[in-house]
Amino acid sequence: MGIGVFHRKDKKKKDKNIEDILLQQKPDRRMLSYVPDKQQVRNNVDRRGGKTLESFEGKTDDYIKSIQSGIRYQVQYSVKVSAKVAELGRQRFTCQGIDISTTGILLRVKDQRQQLILQKASKLRLKFEITPGSMPEGYEMLVKQSAHLVRAIKTQDDQYLCGMEFDQTLAQYATRRKDGYMLTIASTMIFFISAFIMLMRAESVIYFKFNKWLYLYSIIAAAFLLSRYLFGALYRAVPIDKDYTPGVTVIIPCFNEEEWIHRTILSCVNQDYPIDKLEVIVVDDHSNDHSVEKIKETIEKLKQEDEHYEIAKRVSYIVQPQNKGKRDALCEGVKVAQHELVVFVDSDSFLDPFAIRNLVQPFVDPKMGGVAGRTDVANTYTNSLTKMQSVRYYIAFRVMKAAEAYFDGVTCLSGPLSCYRKQIIIDHMDDWLNQKFLGQKATFGDDRAMTNFVLRHHRTSYQDTAICSTIVPNRHKVFLKQQMRWKRSWLRESIMAGKFMWRKEPFMAVFFYIGLIVPVAAPVVVVYNLIYVPITQRIFPTTFLVGLLLMSLIMSVVQLLLRRSSTWIYGMLFCIYYEAVLLWQMPVAWVTFWKSTWGTRMTPEDLKEQEKKKNKGERKRAKKGGPLDEQAHAKA
Repeated sequence: MGIGVFHRKDKKKKDKNIEDILLQQKPDRRMLSYVPDKQQVRNNVDRRGGKTLESFEGKTDDYIKSIQSGIRYQVQYSVKVSAKVAELGRQRFTCQGIDISTTGILLRVKDQRQQLILQKASKLRLKFEITPGSMPEGYEMLVKQSAHLVRAIKTQDDQYLCGMEFDQTLAQYATRRKDGYMLTIASTMIFFISAFIMLMRAESVIYFKFNKWLYLYSIIAAAFLLSRYLFGALYRAVPIDKDYTPGVTVIIPCFNEEEWIHRTILSCVNQDYPIDKLEVIVVDDHSNDHSVEKIKETIEKLKQEDEHYEIAKRVSYIVQPQNKGKRDALCEGVKVAQHELVVFVDSDSFLDPFAIRNLVQPFVDPKMGGVAGRTDVANTYTNSLTKMQSVRYYIAFRVMKAAEAYFDGVTCLSGPLSCYRKQIIIDHMDDWLNQKFLGQKATFGDDRAMTNFVLRHHRTSYQDTAICSTIVPNRHKVFLKQQMRWKRSWLRESIMAGKFMWRKEPFMAVFFYIGLIVPVAAPVVVVYNLIYVPITQRIFPTTFLVGLLLMSLIMSVVQLLLRRSSTWIYGMLFCIYYEAVLLWQMPVAWVTFWKSTWGTRMTPEDLKEQEKKKNKGERKRAKKGGPLDEQAHAKA
């Protein structure tokens, strides 16, 4: 099954190691295969059939799709071959597929005889299964299609390899075999689910007089969620203008990320973007693992790649003398940034080679202050938890952020990939660094906080074509801590944003305040419907549960419609998980949103909290032990 397996070492021995499963691309012979060489000594399409932007007559999107179709993934497929050979008749055998792209597959056959059969065949048909996680989401399927041989070689270690080209690309095959009926089924289901939800809300209007606040909430919540899907469908990304390439500085804050920082740096440098307009700065926030060594090692390797890429001039790193937090690390990078736009990238996020070119396009609007890219989950197929997060991420970005972008008012330019005008950050740097809430220093929620500064006087947007992938928690304990931190920062920054959002575009303002009220009130509504009403009225909450089921189903069906992924069912599972577990973090966030500890990493605030708990525990033991402790000390 063509996937990369990476081991994440847990800090506590009692926790089981969980293997992160990632797509395994076949390495290019060059580290910077997408970077254009301004001296034209080398180009970024050497191994891609001479494809250049000019050959597509300036149609950038077609050019990018053509490049992406040539990306090869290392796999281990069992491939059944049916070949028609004039002298031998129909021949059948099984071999191994070892790498694949949307246009072809590389086979390892048993011997020279099988290789000759493929060479002489007048008609070839291949049958194999694309397993989940071996290619990008949406390609998992059983393939039965014709192909033809384009090259055959014998390696030095006596392996017989055959390069096969499909008669139609896998994208075309998927469209013909499964996308058509998926589109029909998903669209039909969305229509009927939406219609049924509206009928249920019509019932709420009828019974409004019996409990006006409950039914008002029900109507508002349904209208709000359905409107998100509507405006998300209307959203369109800003197309690429190949001549618009403003200067960009990518800043990567790093703290104890030795496992992924190499890959992050490489993805940020290996961009299809003019090298004199792109620099990368890595800021290590005094890591106590081997992150700094990895950063230095990666940059040195990049310098050795080729002098034409000017790595020494445009890739650098800073090491903080002490741990100050993510905001300080980002600001250190901004202070030395050379270009007008700055891109923030998390140290466990990996950029698509065309991410920067896509991300900057909305800035052609002079009023645009910040833009978020799309974040996909890199380790989707690790376990059920990561699959649920994968669906949640996709809907959160492709639907929720897209709906906000329709009104130029994205309320969170997410940390994995976001771009700002540098001057805006400089103008608000002191307020951002020294932000306090209820007397406590704000140490997380940096992305929401900066978004609020931008939103006050500028537009913010979302660019769906600017893609990065990130590593998400694969253990429930870490995931729940992350979610609690996010809820606290969401609540804090939403309160702050509420002070000025009323001055924005009317639809945008109304949706913002509804989006604040609905999740905050949700725990109360759930308790009322699932506990209070059944106990006091002896009525089973059928209508309420059906409503929850339909809202979760629409999330899954939209995932199926837009992404054609086998993970779609996990959208429903995530909604159940949310109602059963995550929803109840909200009341905790109500009374603890002033806290500044991360919970998932040992920041200075976490160390202080740990020391405080330790001292408190020692005082309790001293009170309980008293004379016994003194006797123990005396004996010692």
